Amino acid sequence: MARINLLPWREERRKQRQQEFYVLLGVAAVAAVLTVLAALWFIGTQVDAQTERNQILTREITALDAQIKEIEELDRQRDRLIARKEIIEQLQATRSQMVHLFDELVRTLPDGVQLSSIKQSGATLTLEGVAQSNARVSAYMRNLDASAWLKESEIIKIEARGDDKNVPYVFSLKVNLEDPNKKDDGAEMPMTTAVGGLQR
Repeated sequence: MARINLLPWREERRKQRQQEFYVLLGVAAVAAVLTVLAALWFIGTQVDAQTERNQILTREITALDAQIKEIEELDRQRDRLIARKEIIEQLQATRSQMVHLFDELVRTLPDGVQLSSIKQSGATLTLEGVAQSNARVSAYMRNLDASAWLKESEIIKIEARGDDKNVPYVFSLKVNLEDPNKKDDGAEMPMTTAVGGLQR
């Protein structure tokens, strides 16, 4: 005996479509979840890669900073060595100048004049001493002006004190240093204060 489906065919078809819709909805949801997971994974890998690059850059920057500090220290050492070299060269150059200067001080000193103090300030010498007369001091200044190493002498003071009858006059004068070998350099000859008894 044949079976007859008494359910309305429209209702059955509606249910079938609902099932298909739910299946498609589930597939879409799964696809969306997979897409989000894939995006998160991709972003995570990009972040990790960028983090690694940042770490590499940080290490390189640190290494460069260390190299820069080493270079700066080498520059400071070079500057110190250059300054020391220049001082040594200056001392070597002025050593012979000092010999010439003292030779000139003795050579220009006339009879009856004694030096008791020699002081330097820049390129100027201050000479102090005693003399037999004003004329002796004047002769000394003329000798200084005629020297190739000493120029433009100028009297500061001259007094008759009478402490020593042989050399009763105390004088003080200044004279400019001049190196005939280096007239254009402007280099000055360093001299510490000297106290003694240069005399003729």
